[in-house]
Amino acid sequence: MNNQKWALITGASAGIGAEFARQLAAKGWSLLLVARRTDKLTALQTEVTNHNQVECQILAVDLAEVNANQLVFNYCHEQKINISMLVNNAGYGVPGDFDAVDWTTHQAMLQVMLISLVELSHLFYPNMKKEKQGFIINVASLAGLTPPTAGHTLYGALKSFVIKFSHSLHLEAKEHGVHVSALCPGFTYTEFHDVNGTRSMVSQMSKKLWMTASDVVSQGIQAVEKNQAVYINGRRNRMIAGLCKYLPEGVVRFLMKGSVAKFRKR
Repeated sequence: MNNQKWALITGASAGIGAEFARQLAAKGWSLLLVARRTDKLTALQTEVTNHNQVECQILAVDLAEVNANQLVFNYCHEQKINISMLVNNAGYGVPGDFDAVDWTTHQAMLQVMLISLVELSHLFYPNMKKEKQGFIINVASLAGLTPPTAGHTLYGALKSFVIKFSHSLHLEAKEHGVHVSALCPGFTYTEFHDVNGTRSMVSQMSKKLWMTASDVVSQGIQAVEKNQAVYINGRRNRMIAGLCKYLPEGVVRFLMKGSVAKFRKR
């Protein structure tokens, strides 16, 4: 294995993933960018290498495929790429009620946002532990810390899992020099809501609730460097999470009822 610092970023073609690529490249990390869209990956590869003296490789893979994670791991082994930072960012939202969405769509979402995240961690963590250094950032969401809602049935449940899993791995890894953090952004300016068809709905939300991908990522990098198990982006989001933790769930549901209808498509 070579001595470069390599970061693997999933869902790297746009939004928070692409911003992780930009900021980590600026910090001197070489990059392996993983996503489905080759054209987007190629454009980002050109961008980061034009602005930074780092190596950047791309791998067009659909993480919904069962063998995709092993393919990524095998590629790293074949290319002698030693991953020291894993950013599990791939994810998306599926609007609608549970029974209104076909099982194939649910299954793909579970594969990308649960199985893939855990399997990639399982594949790359052992070597970090052996070397007594490394970083894992699992991109969760404020939705994983708030009460469940009708519509978008799996999203909050999956993000809640990511937070719990990350915290457990954080506790196991910290004595071995490996930092693990769950990053929990709220509303972030990306193409996320365009893809799932809720842009017109979330545009009704107060601008005060929104953050830029740049701020979310810079805070996330700082959090994992400090080895914070769970980091919630933004003062307002931390306040919301605090209310959800300490107030009765029925009260929180009542307070959030009007807002939830603005961003949960059924």
